[in-house]
Amino acid sequence: MAGMATHVITGAGSGIGAAVARRLHARGDDLVLHARDAGRAKELAAEFPGARTLVGDLADPDKLSWAFSHQSLPDRVDSLLHIAGVVDLGPVGELTPKTWRHQLNVNLIAPAELTRHFLPQLRAARGHVLFVNSGAGLNAHADWSAYAASKHGLKALADSLRHEEHAGGVRVTSVYPGRTASPMQAKVHQQEGKEYDASKWIDPESVATTILMALDLPRDAEVNDLTVRPGG
Repeated sequence: MAGMATHVITGAGSGIGAAVARRLHARGDDLVLHARDAGRAKELAAEFPGARTLVGDLADPDKLSWAFSHQSLPDRVDSLLHIAGVVDLGPVGELTPKTWRHQLNVNLIAPAELTRHFLPQLRAARGHVLFVNSGAGLNAHADWSAYAASKHGLKALADSLRHEEHAGGVRVTSVYPGRTASPMQAKVHQQEGKEYDASKWIDPESVATTILMALDLPRDAEVNDLTVRPGG
């Protein structure tokens, strides 16, 4: 992907999203950073000088259309990077509908709604939609049902979108990182009652490297699914 491309990014405030945003910002690309509220948008704008922000609560996808209608959207989108996510663990017998809905809204329904909004710009640019999924999007384990369901759904969204948009030149990639050193991973360990040691897990910069590889791949090829696991 050539310089000065425009990227819309969710989750740029920490972890993998921050690593990706830093790399794209450093090479001079145009960033549109999603934020859940105006305060967070101000923080992101200060961290990434020159970047634009887009405010909307992913936990309430029904209101994203209204929120975006009051803001200026980019005319061109070369990539839409869905990196934001939430996780709440618990056995099926204890998870409430509120917990299910929160994870499904942020991890699945909001990405679908964002994609719907930006598809015209993505089609015009023959752009790229990239979903940062999870190992839980391929295998579900005990206490991970709601999160895994949202990520299995995200895989289905990506697969369907790829079939729908391939002929028009829009590329769609799912990246499935294993456990990555991030605030989310620290929360997971807390919920699991385990001690968190960031050095045992994937560095977000390593996942960012795989994401940029997929984005920068020449037009004659497309990465559909990319699994990243902790090294030895």
